Order: sequence, then structure tokens, then C-alpha cells
Amino acid sequence: MSSMSALVKELRSQTGAGILDCQNALKETNSDIEKAIDLLRQKGLAAAQKKAGRETKEGVVSSYIHAGSKIGVLVEINCETDFVARNDEFQSLVKDVALQVAAANPSYVKREDVPADLIEREKAVYLGQAKEMGKPEPAWEKIVIGKLEKFYQEQCLLEQSFIKDPNITIKEILTQKIAKLGENISIARFTRYQLGQG
Repeated sequence: MSSMSALVKELRSQTGAGILDCQNALKETNSDIEKAIDLLRQKGLAAAQKKAGRETKEGVVSSYIHAGSKIGVLVEINCETDFVARNDEFQSLVKDVALQVAAANPSYVKREDVPADLIEREKAVYLGQAKEMGKPEPAWEKIVIGKLEKFYQEQCLLEQSFIKDPNITIKEILTQKIAKLGENISIARFTRYQLGQG
């Protein structure tokens, strides 16, 4: 196996991109695998953004019951065609999202779903905390913005770090799958049940 084909194989395993895309990325980056990964991620993001407006009327509702039957999750993830909904890659994404919901307990799919009155309450708490800590007034707004971002990262599924790889968010995984499968994919909703919690 030539060194180029070994690099292509490595790049494919890390990005899921096609052979030709990997070859082109390696040519563009003088066989620098890290730069090629970044290039493919950028191109995947661009491709995914083009697909983002397309309707997602197919998909699946799936369940996950955590070991010991103490936590259960239902998720609905949509795509454009039944063909992709039955694809192993899509099914794997659905399982990962259900596992994420079980483990990380998000409250919302995306930040736009958070009620405005809750955001205002959180901001008021963070402002109070900044004042109590004795921080100077010019710093208050930055502190509130920083704490609000952390709130989104904890409470919004798309912004959470993936439990299997904390270096990537659920939104980034979704973008990768959109680029790989060639269809828009969206997480519609989820419900998480925990034994003894209403």
C-alpha cells in the first residue's frame, strides 16, 4: 500500500469522507493529514449549511432504556428520505443522541427553544452573582454573557459536549452526518423519563 493510499484510508476513517474528497484534500494540503481533516470539516460544514433549509419529513422515533431500567428516553430525529432513515449511519446517530439525552439530561433541543422569561431570570441571577462577588460594574455584562453561554451548553442538547467524545458537540456530529449522508437531518424532540421523577 502506497503512503498516499494509507493517508487516504486514515483520512476516511477519521472523517467519513469519500475517497476522491480525501485525495483532493490531501493534494490541497501537501499530504498534511491534520490540515486535510480541517479542510474536509470546513467543506462538510459548508455542504451541511446548504442542506439546512430542506424539509425533513421522514426519520424515526426511537427509544433507549438505560441499564437497570431507571432511565428511559424517546427521541424523534428527522431526515429527508426513508432511505436515509433506514441507513446504519443514521440509526447510529439516533442511538448516540438517545444515549446523550439519558446521560446528560438536557432540557431543550436548541437555545432558541429556551423560553425568554427563563433567560431573563437566569440573567438576573448571574448579574446578582457578579455583584455579590464584588466584580467591577464594567465586567458584569461579560460575566452574565459567559454564564448564559455555559447555561446553553448544559441545557441545550445541540450545544452539549458529546459524552463519547467531549471535544465535539452534538451540533457538530449532526453537521458531519448531514455532510456524509447528503441530507438535512434535524433533532425534532426528546423526552427523558427517570424513575421516581414526575
